[in-house]
Amino acid sequence: MIFGKFERLMAGRYLRAKRKEGFISVITGFAFTGIALGVATLIIVMSVMNGFRSELLGRILGINGHIGIMAPTSYPFNNYRKAVEEISEIEHITTVIPMIENQLLVTAGRSAEGAMVRGIAKDDMLKKEAYAKAIDGVDMNYYQDGGVIMGMRLARKMGLTEGDNITLLSPNGKITAFGTVPRMKSYQIIGLFDSGMFEYDSNFIFMPLESAQVYFGLKGAVTNIDVTLDDDKYLTAVRGALEKSLGGSAYVYDWKQSNAAFFNAIDVERNVMFVILTLIILVAAFNIITGLIMLVKDKGRDIAVLRTMGATKGMVMRIFFIDGAGIGIIGTALGVVLGLAVCDNIEAIRQGLQYLFGRDLFSAEIYFLSKLPAKVDPIEVVSVVAISLLLSFAATLYPSWRAARMDPVEALRYE
Repeated sequence: MIFGKFERLMAGRYLRAKRKEGFISVITGFAFTGIALGVATLIIVMSVMNGFRSELLGRILGINGHIGIMAPTSYPFNNYRKAVEEISEIEHITTVIPMIENQLLVTAGRSAEGAMVRGIAKDDMLKKEAYAKAIDGVDMNYYQDGGVIMGMRLARKMGLTEGDNITLLSPNGKITAFGTVPRMKSYQIIGLFDSGMFEYDSNFIFMPLESAQVYFGLKGAVTNIDVTLDDDKYLTAVRGALEKSLGGSAYVYDWKQSNAAFFNAIDVERNVMFVILTLIILVAAFNIITGLIMLVKDKGRDIAVLRTMGATKGMVMRIFFIDGAGIGIIGTALGVVLGLAVCDNIEAIRQGLQYLFGRDLFSAEIYFLSKLPAKVDPIEVVSVVAISLLLSFAATLYPSWRAARMDPVEALRYE
């Protein structure tokens, strides 16, 4: 074994400080606590960032799909059924949904809000799990009859609920001898949807595709085709195939383009937080150095006695290395346990703190999600553990080397 029984025994005795060495014990405790808190904080923050990115991506792809095809403003897809069949035959494409999207004004009583209306067929809506979960409990038979489904937050903002009527007002109306007359039509809200993502729940209204075609005057055409893949890794290849097939007759875009700035900001913040929080562990490692240096100075007479009894410099160095490494290993292990426990209960902890302080700690208006997510990445946990142990072990080298270099004669002379 690298560390003999003698080294382990002496290291254990030095870690258990006596009453007169209480100050050294306090410093050791701070180092131990700093390592544990640093590791736990790093795991928690990285897991929350991963969870936030994963949840956001899941909601975006659940509602919008991987690739979108948008028709030119003046030329909607008139023969979209044939296009859907041809696109569906491309490898790795699982779902192709034709739809109509347009922004307009929603009014009800004295309330008026801007909204995105998406015309989509009932069967197409039920194909995707995200839609099915969002409209759970809504009677889709009424939807087929011409009712609309409104985002829960949009309805709450306008003071509406299921069964109320809304009026949709579009500026792109009919051209008459007296000018352009805006399109206006009343619809009944047959249900509310809750996707868990603020942007959708506060802006979207779903209506049957046939009703949207009548309202926007498209007569059997659509404006958008939504494409979902079986795996995101085929995104570039499938998008290239679609662009080649369409030959520039439509605009093809993917989710990365639509949300590039947002996800880039998340990735940058995630990397910066990793670097900043690693400094916490580095500070704790310096506490290990301070504690061990003071321990070496306090144990100078003991080191001198051990050396005169035959202990080698290597044995002395290993004794203090075990002390520092023990602090790092135990602190890291406790930090991992604490970090994983918090990640497993992150939402319950948020709710408890929110109730205690009486404030919303994770506002959906700011963070786009209604719940605080956490996704633990085993590779990242291993990386955090490796960094913590590496810094802890490195922090023990100088104090251990200093203890090994101590002259027994000088140490005994000044005692």
